[in-house]
Amino acid sequence: MAPPYRPRRLGFNEVADRFPAKKAIVFSETQRPSPTLVPNVRSPAWNPTGSMLAHSMTTNIRVWNPERPDIRASTEMKDAHSVGTTTGKTSTAYAHDGKTVEKVQFNPRTEGLLASTAQDGVVKLWDVRLPGGGTGLAGGPVGGAAGKGGITPKAGEHRLTDARGMFLNWHPDGKQLLSGTHSDSIAVLDVRKIDNALLEIPSNPASNNSANLKYELDATDHSSIKPLDPSGGKAKWFFGPMIFTHAGTELIATSTEGPVYIFSYPDMQHIHTITAHTSATYSVAQSPAGTTLAVGSADSLVTLWDTTTLQANHVLMNYTTAVRDISFSFDGQYLVAGHGHDGQKDGDKGLHIYHTDTGECVHTAETNNPVRDVAWHPLRYAVAYSGDPGGLKVVGGLTG
Repeated sequence: MAPPYRPRRLGFNEVADRFPAKKAIVFSETQRPSPTLVPNVRSPAWNPTGSMLAHSMTTNIRVWNPERPDIRASTEMKDAHSVGTTTGKTSTAYAHDGKTVEKVQFNPRTEGLLASTAQDGVVKLWDVRLPGGGTGLAGGPVGGAAGKGGITPKAGEHRLTDARGMFLNWHPDGKQLLSGTHSDSIAVLDVRKIDNALLEIPSNPASNNSANLKYELDATDHSSIKPLDPSGGKAKWFFGPMIFTHAGTELIATSTEGPVYIFSYPDMQHIHTITAHTSATYSVAQSPAGTTLAVGSADSLVTLWDTTTLQANHVLMNYTTAVRDISFSFDGQYLVAGHGHDGQKDGDKGLHIYHTDTGECVHTAETNNPVRDVAWHPLRYAVAYSGDPGGLKVVGGLTG
C-alpha cells in the first residue's frame, strides 16, 4: 500500500493563504445552523488517517466524514454515557441521566476505535467504522444486533470512579489508554481481546478493517504516583491532563500548582520536574518529532520547551485567558491553542497559528468567539476547532 499523501511543506509566509478569512467548514447538528447559538461542542479528534472527525456535544458523540459536512453522513452515539458500566471484569448497572461527555480520542493504530470519558467517571470504547455495525460489548456476544438510527454499539467500558472524567490519551502502541478524573484518580487501561491476549494492532492503521473486534479494559491504578511534599506528607495539589511521550517510555503530567512532572513508564518513577508556570498548567502536547514540548497554563501563556535540554525556547503571549488545549501540525511546524470555555463570547478571538521554531504568530484566522478546543488534521494543514456558533468548524486545506 502506498504511504498516505502529505502536502508540500507550508512556509510560514504561505499560512495566511491556506487559512483564508471566513472560509471555515461548519459541521452542524442542524440543517440550518444558528448564526448566534454556540453549541456545547468539545474535544474534536481525528482518526489516524484523517478520514473521520469526532467530537462530543453535551451527552452525545458524533463522528463525521470530513469530506461530507452533512449530518446525514455522520454517525451518532446518543446519550453515550447514560446506561450501565463495567467495573474491572464484573458488569454492574448504574443509572445515569445522560452524563456530559468530556473527552473523545481515536486509537492511533486502529482506524475506527474511539475512546470516551464523561462526567460519570466511565471510560468507553466504540467501534465506529460501520454505522450500527455489529460489535461486542465487553463480556457480551460478538456480532450483536445493529444499533438503530446509525447508532454504533460500544465495544467495551470501564468505571474509574464516581468523579468527572478529565482526560484521555492513548499509548503510542494503541494497546493502553491513560485516563484520569477530577478526583485525582489516574489509571492506565489495557485494551485486550476477550480471551485476554493482547490485541494485535498492525503498524498500518488502515489494514485493520474488522468490524467485529471485541475488547475488555483492565485497569492499573496509578493514583499514588504524586511526589511527596518536603514535609513528608502528600502534596496538596492535583494532577491535570497527562500524555505519553511518543516513545511510550515516559509520562508527562500537568498540575494545579504549575510544574510539569515527568515519570518513567511503566514503573512510574518521578524523573524530572519542569518549572513551567506559577499558575495551574492545563494542557501539554509534544511535537510529532518529539523535539518540542508545549505547555498551556492558567496564566494565559504557552511555553515551548526543548525536550533534550528541558529549557524554554519561547513563550507565546497572545492569549488573555487560561490555555486549556494545544495541538501541533502533523509536521511540527505550527501550533494552535484553545483558550475559551463553554459559550464564551467575549475575550480574545481568533485562531492564532504559531511557528514553532521562532515562536512567532504567523497568522490569525478569524473566529466569532474565543476558540475552545483545537485539533490539527493528522496529514493536512487544517485545524478543527470548537467555540463558534453553528457547530464544530474546520479551517484550512483538507484536500491539499
